[in-house]
Amino acid sequence: FARRGAVVIDADLVVRELQSPGGAVLAAMVEHFGDTILAADTVSLQFGAVQALVDVSFQVMKNSVHAIIGPNGAGKTSMLNCLNGFYQPTKGQLIYAGKSYRQMRANQSAHLGIARTFQNLALFPGMTALQNIMAGRNYMMKTGFFAAALYTRGARAEEFHHRQKAEAIIDFLEIQSYRHAPVGSLPYGIQKRIELARALASEPKILLLDEPMAGMNLEEKQDMCRYILEARAVYGFTTVLIEHDMGVVMDISDRITVLDHGRLIADGTSDEVRNDQNVIRAYLGAE
Repeated sequence: FARRGAVVIDADLVVRELQSPGGAVLAAMVEHFGDTILAADTVSLQFGAVQALVDVSFQVMKNSVHAIIGPNGAGKTSMLNCLNGFYQPTKGQLIYAGKSYRQMRANQSAHLGIARTFQNLALFPGMTALQNIMAGRNYMMKTGFFAAALYTRGARAEEFHHRQKAEAIIDFLEIQSYRHAPVGSLPYGIQKRIELARALASEPKILLLDEPMAGMNLEEKQDMCRYILEARAVYGFTTVLIEHDMGVVMDISDRITVLDHGRLIADGTSDEVRNDQNVIRAYLGAE
């Protein structure tokens, strides 16, 4: 066994994985183990005859902003769905915090510290902003059904604790005036911010954002960029995002993975990706 920080690595397991197909990704991950929090190792996803992802491999570095981009239909959301357990890869594995997961479930990923937002808003429109944010902490609540129904002292104390956490996020994202408003009545940009707040409420280690700025105007995009970067600094999580606005992607991303027709065509810094001929062809159709 080799110990680095709080993580124990099984040397025999590492050797077996290095000898497996796609082991090069794991080898690179082990070499920089302290820096890598998540890796996709030859992940493929198939729906009948449709191949959504084909042998996609990349690494996400701890505390980074990692963008996944590509033309429409490239497999970006499918990849994100694999990362949080909504889809199960047909082939390959995910390596999270040094442990391999071939079949990660959505509820398991939440307990492991992986949270996400959605391309289409997935809020409860009849509930208030505060109630929606509190829903992000539901899996942390220990109070049983009867104690909650009777609203015992323990239930009140637990609710107060979680409400304090939610209120701190409300202050951080500057949505105090919308705290008690039904979410369905709020402007679209504010709803996007509330969805981000709900994800933050789950205290994630990795935050997956599926087009967090879709449909926003310039000012709203600038605010969302600021909140994402400030939240990373304050809460210390890693961000993986899908975004079509290339200006945003190039400005805030530490590393970018590019997909096209389910295949990885580039992976690197913004300068490397911007000048990659495969990326230019995928977006423009010519060099």
